[in-house]
Amino acid sequence: MTTTPDAITPAAPPTAADTASTIITSGIAPPTALREAAVLDGGPAHGARTTVTGRPRVLQVTVPCRTEGAPEGVRVEATYVYRLDPCATGEPLRYGFDLASP
Repeated sequence: MTTTPDAITPAAPPTAADTASTIITSGIAPPTALREAAVLDGGPAHGARTTVTGRPRVLQVTVPCRTEGAPEGVRVEATYVYRLDPCATGEPLRYGFDLASP
């Protein structure tokens, strides 16, 4: 399938409440890992709060895009990456928007 830039337009920017449900953590934490509050800083999910387990170094946020002419079942999502602040020592953990990520 060939997609032109005109065929895909980003959906409206998400609110913090919308984005919190689409946060994906990278890696798998052990079952005994501590759950901690985290906040996203910058980017489209600025201010979103979530809970993480095991202090993952990276969080991935996806936002659905409006798509025209795509086959049934095909979704297009914009992907944003947030990285754990290396100076984070307590809650809420801060994850900063990584502008250089895909």
